[in-house]
Amino acid sequence: MRLLTLFCSLALGLAVAQGPLELARQAVVDWQAGKYTTDPAQAIGKPPEEAIRLLEQSLAFAPPPRDLAVNLEAPEETPISGGVVVRFPATAAGRGGDVQVVIRGSEITRIGFVPEGGLLPGWLKSPFAWAVFVGLSLAWLVALRRPSRLAEWWREGWALVQQYRGLYLGVNLGLYGLFALGSAVAYTNPRLVQLMQEVVGGALQQIGLGGALSGGVLGLAVVIFYWNFTNGLVLTTAVPGLLLGLPALLFNALRYFVLGFALSPVALPLANYLLHLPTVVIELQAYILATFGGLVLLLKTLRAEGYRAGLRALALTVYLGAFFLLLGAWYEAFSILVLMRP
Repeated sequence: MRLLTLFCSLALGLAVAQGPLELARQAVVDWQAGKYTTDPAQAIGKPPEEAIRLLEQSLAFAPPPRDLAVNLEAPEETPISGGVVVRFPATAAGRGGDVQVVIRGSEITRIGFVPEGGLLPGWLKSPFAWAVFVGLSLAWLVALRRPSRLAEWWREGWALVQQYRGLYLGVNLGLYGLFALGSAVAYTNPRLVQLMQEVVGGALQQIGLGGALSGGVLGLAVVIFYWNFTNGLVLTTAVPGLLLGLPALLFNALRYFVLGFALSPVALPLANYLLHLPTVVIELQAYILATFGGLVLLLKTLRAEGYRAGLRALALTVYLGAFFLLLGAWYEAFSILVLMRP
């Protein structure tokens, strides 16, 4: 009888040990079959709590890519706080990656495909890219203190700010004010803020910023600067600014309110919020400068100076903004990996 009891205990222990993997395998099969899919449009018209639950469900179980192929026979299990993450090698659209299944207790809380390297180019992780970034940082600082073309552009850019200081102050008050408003509105629904932070976290994971943490402060700073410069400053501020400034202003008005809502201290530890606040101030100033440049382009175009003069003004403010992003990337990487380390 004792041998039977011992055998059953061992069998039960083995089943429990294998439980997360088998649970994850079945969850991936069900996910690909559409059993976890939730249409976010279902949240429209629902009571707030039910609407948030439906939105959480749709975000936690985003539909799989149509051509997704998953290898369920090679799982990798990683413990996390309160559960485990099970990763299965996968490919989609010819790109490798893995399907990640988050299990807390015996409940599947998230499934999604994460492409290898995210949306970032692979060369960002090379020592050459790191050396170039360090060289750029040091050379830029030195050039601003000596007679150079970079110093001339710097002085010309700030002279432009001084010339249109009323407009510059107005853009600062308006956009920083929207960020503060978003932070204040967040207090009316902390749970929705947590949902927004999950959205931001999922987006960062898809981009590949999470993988940059292993590169240390330097590696993370390179990735942060690249992403903020290309997608934040150029593509979503300077390029819309070319259309006489107003599209950039409208886009950043929405961006600042949403960021204020998502980064509100209502759902963040106060110490982390205060440590991250300089990052917000510095990096958002970069987008403010480029937005301001787009509006100067509008004014110069409407006046006798013309579009070409306005285009130069926009380029100068993008240059100023790039320097703010450089400083912000170094500080943000240092604060995440050193100051906020548990």
